[in-house]
Amino acid sequence: MEDQAQLLARIAEALERIAPSPIIMPDWKSAPAYVWDGRGARAINRIDAPPLSLLRGIAKQKRAVSANIAQLAKGDAAHDMLLWGARGMGKSALLRSAVADAQGSGGEIALVQIATDAVASLPELFAPLHEIERNFLVFIDDLGFAEGDDATPRHLRSWLDGGVEARPPNVRLAVTSNRRAILARHAAEQDDPINPRDAVDDNLALADRFGLSLGFHNASQDDYLEMLRGYAGEYGLDLDEAEALEWAKRRGARSGRVAWHFITELAGRAGRRI
Repeated sequence: MEDQAQLLARIAEALERIAPSPIIMPDWKSAPAYVWDGRGARAINRIDAPPLSLLRGIAKQKRAVSANIAQLAKGDAAHDMLLWGARGMGKSALLRSAVADAQGSGGEIALVQIATDAVASLPELFAPLHEIERNFLVFIDDLGFAEGDDATPRHLRSWLDGGVEARPPNVRLAVTSNRRAILARHAAEQDDPINPRDAVDDNLALADRFGLSLGFHNASQDDYLEMLRGYAGEYGLDLDEAEALEWAKRRGARSGRVAWHFITELAGRAGRRI
């Protein structure tokens, strides 16, 4: 009898080990932001983002994103967003800043960032968010797909538009990507002797699901210097524009990220924290 009890105990322990862990859900009304990893979410008590006024050289994109997020925060109609283009030009910073700005204006909105390997678990996230009286911007940063991964982009297209498992009305998706089409394109697609356009259209089908698509391009010299002047004025730093241009030249790019790195350098020399 004792052996049987021990056997049953071992079986129960084995079943517990192979059973999937319960999904961890936070209080979805308590924090300004959350991170979702596919197994659950954790609350983030502060959105790390610069003030919108410090995001320079992207005025058109800033107006469009801020207006769309403000609409979502009020519960009005709003677009899913694709922010694509040059690295370091403030795509993800703009999303974070616009959400923080909407929250500061009393908007009922939270930011939920998705780990890049957790995109397939979005339905498990959508289900609880649908029941919450709050609006959510679900954010996927630097989205890309592994070679041969056809299922995930198709699921994402369905969640955005046209599927029975689409995202809830109080949720909108925001994606950043270096590519307009998100999916990588290959020269072989153009060599299809049957219909080369089909492969290209299939790749663009995901990008076309976003109601608001905004391109970000490499900064001009004037835009780069405008970014630096804004940061230097905000933090009370002395700016040598010739040195700033040389800094960008050595890095082979002019962007918001390069500008911020130079400001960090100046602050460090001055013994300041920023």
